[in-house]
Amino acid sequence: MKTIRVTLDEDLLAEVDEATQALNTTRSAFMRVALQLALREHKNAQLERQHVEGYARYPVKPGEFDVWEAEQFWRQA
Repeated sequence: MKTIRVTLDEDLLAEVDEATQALNTTRSAFMRVALQLALREHKNAQLERQHVEGYARYPVKPGEFDVWEAEQFWRQA
């Protein structure tokens, strides 16, 4: 692992300290998890943009998925 310096405003640091105390963890561990979640969210946003762009370039044609309608099975509860 590498040690870095991070600058946070006092209000944000106070919230982080409050959360770390409640979670019984350290600032470093809390920030690692927060960064991992932010990176995952960023990746998902990229994938969603690609998905939207793909359908904009190649829109679904009428009837394109009709062949699969007979394959759908909705089990009654």
